Amino acid sequence: QVQLVESGGGLVQAGDSLKLSCATSERVFSQFTIGWFRQAPGKKYMEREFVAASSWTDSSIVVADSVKGRFTISRDSTKNTVYLQMTQLKPEDTAVYSCAAGTVLATSTYEYDYWGQGTQVTVSS
Repeated sequence: QVQLVESGGGLVQAGDSLKLSCATSERVFSQFTIGWFRQAPGKKYMEREFVAASSWTDSSIVVADSVKGRFTISRDSTKNTVYLQMTQLKPEDTAVYSCAAGTVLATSTYEYDYWGQGTQVTVSS
């Protein structure tokens, strides 16, 4: 069974920083790519936007252009946790952020087989 548990969301002001965590098992952490996606208010579930992903093979990462330079993804093998460090937050970053596990480093939701429940991030102006 694959479990992904997100935490760290909250209500912040524009310009603030927030760090999200995606905790999982050692097996998942060491064998799966972990990606972060977000679903903005009013968007459908299938319209989730790719944010960033980290491969388990060689720690390769990919970050969406919309957040590049502001968001950073990292992995901590001692805690089996993948982090999404978000800085210079904007109101348009408001969304439910979910982490997901897949077998390839990809930006499409279709490439990810397992999903967490998500954590709400709200950025006020």
